[in-house]
Amino acid sequence: MRISIIKIYCIFIFIGAGFSQKLLIPMDQLQTDHLKAYGVAFWTLKNGEEVDWLLNYRGGSFMINYNSIIERELIIRGVYFEPINTAILTEIFAKIEENNMDMVLLEKLPKIAVYSPPDKQPWDDAVTLALTYAEIDYEVVFDEEVLSDKLEDYDWLHLHHEDFTGQYGKFYKNYHNASWYKNMEMQFNATANKFGFSSVHELKKQIAVKIKSYIQNGGFLFAMCSATDSFDIALAAKNVDIVSTVYDGTQVDPNYRNKMDFTNSVAFENYNLYTNPMTYEYSTIDVPPSHKPVTKGAEADYFSLFEFSAKWDPVPTMLTQNHVSVINGFMGQTTGFARSTLKNHVLIMGEVENDELVKYIHGNVGKGTYTFLGGHDPEDYRHFVGDPPTDLSLHRNSPGYRLILNNVLFPAARKKEKKT
Repeated sequence: MRISIIKIYCIFIFIGAGFSQKLLIPMDQLQTDHLKAYGVAFWTLKNGEEVDWLLNYRGGSFMINYNSIIERELIIRGVYFEPINTAILTEIFAKIEENNMDMVLLEKLPKIAVYSPPDKQPWDDAVTLALTYAEIDYEVVFDEEVLSDKLEDYDWLHLHHEDFTGQYGKFYKNYHNASWYKNMEMQFNATANKFGFSSVHELKKQIAVKIKSYIQNGGFLFAMCSATDSFDIALAAKNVDIVSTVYDGTQVDPNYRNKMDFTNSVAFENYNLYTNPMTYEYSTIDVPPSHKPVTKGAEADYFSLFEFSAKWDPVPTMLTQNHVSVINGFMGQTTGFARSTLKNHVLIMGEVENDELVKYIHGNVGKGTYTFLGGHDPEDYRHFVGDPPTDLSLHRNSPGYRLILNNVLFPAARKKEKKT
């Protein structure tokens, strides 16, 4: 049974002066650097202190026990905060109790991994940019670590913009003669040979299977852009060749449509593949298709976040914390997800209203969860190969980047309960 917060704050009133001062980190429009605020929460956990996450209160604010060291860290990082006493805290708890708000306790420092190739690719990754700017620790893993079961060491895994279908990102048409593309082919084939796979697509599909097992065993997965649908397609195509001759020297299985097994995948079903290597797209999951002209410009592109019950649906509430409810759209190789391809159990957290495009989804697999966000970079509407990375110091209050960082803290949380 859920313990009423009103009872909790009554206890605080009772103990009166014995209650220590708190530091409130508001996440509404007053916050000077939303992204660094997540980093302070992570830093606090790293230093053995707990953090209260006030869901739906002033944009999903954080609250920490007063400590002069933490106060100094907030000042250094340029994060706005407010000291609060018992009287103010009582008002906060009353407001939380009476509205669609709640409080979860962040108490476990999540160990974070990013699945990314060892060599720099000619594109950046929004998640690693966010982690670096927020000063959140992470480690890089790739195929050898996954195949060696090293994922067991991590609580949270992000998939860099990887292609799990073994088609080298569908970049063949424009970049197959580029040095970085040839180097990627060479390295991936070497790894495939080392582990006994006859092709890169067999290697990558086994990587996808290993990652799915990681989720089933309790891991938290977050992916963006092409890592979302290519991961799910690889699971459905585990036992069938869906890649062109240019990738593995063999033809696409002519009966591949009937051999796709959507029961193996986690989020999508009943879509069609684009098997032509000259088409820069994986399937009809993506909306709008990345290989077709887009008429809607940045000014007309946005999606809306759903509002969930903080007290009864804390997980999607955590994942959608923001200071705005409407987010500017952004494109990618996989910009969004066709509503008609989602499995029935998939939870939609962000969508374009009255449209086929779904932007932000979540689901459970075994003991763990996955969260997919469409698009490449929340602050670069059309990010092309070779473009410079986004400078997040210019986007300190980015609502889109906040969605990424909500996911980073998610594994640290549990429902706040105290004995009365």
